Amino acid sequence: MENHQPEIRSVHVTRYVTPLREGGSMPAIAEADDGFLYVLKFRGAGQGVKALTAELIGGEIARALGMKVPEIVFAQLDNAFGRTEPDEEIQDLLKASVGLNLAVHYLQGSITYDPAVTRIDPQLASRIVWLDCLLTNVDRTPRNTNMLMWHKELWLIDHGASLYFHHTWHNWKEHAVRPFVQVKDHVLLPQASALEEADALFRSILTEERIRGIVSLVPDEWFNDASQAATPAAGREVYTQFLLTRIASSAIFVNEAQHARKVLI
Repeated sequence: MENHQPEIRSVHVTRYVTPLREGGSMPAIAEADDGFLYVLKFRGAGQGVKALTAELIGGEIARALGMKVPEIVFAQLDNAFGRTEPDEEIQDLLKASVGLNLAVHYLQGSITYDPAVTRIDPQLASRIVWLDCLLTNVDRTPRNTNMLMWHKELWLIDHGASLYFHHTWHNWKEHAVRPFVQVKDHVLLPQASALEEADALFRSILTEERIRGIVSLVPDEWFNDASQAATPAAGREVYTQFLLTRIASSAIFVNEAQHARKVLI
């Protein structure tokens, strides 16, 4: 967990392989010009670039905290891509996603984490719960764990439902200090018995320098909604201040998680 500026590679998508229709935003497995397969997240789907921004920030914060996250890359989709796609819905999605998208390395052979089969160590469970409380990630439930087992290790995926304050944007200060009540549905909450230890460790790791470095990765062109901020720099500053405020106020969401856990067990 060295304190260095993260870097994101860029690839060009060369082949659309297959859709992943279980995802609400219709991600797809695609091949890029580096020869690797990726799970491609489209800017033209669902929540658009806001979901990509949450995926990028959430994934890189998880990585900075020492968790296993597939490599995240920027994925360029050209105008000609998808013209021969016979599925009209997919063709429309591809046309709407020309430009800079996001992709994560495809973990071939991985299986969905099943809490009935694999029990997670309390330290790791607590760290993941803390992370999701920070990010306000509503999408790590028994119904949809968004975790994979790959080579006998737990990998975190799909952070696009995080940072949901940015769907209203103007009242981010209120969101930053709210407890994360949805933690009661977190798949790992029963095992998360070391939340205070996770809190102390992660508050020391997530410095302002590290948070600014991660948020700076968000491309200018993803700040395309005039209702968000006057400039990309202003938009990045809102994300930065939201996260810094939430980290400084972490006792609020830690207490909420501990209370929810007591009720649950």
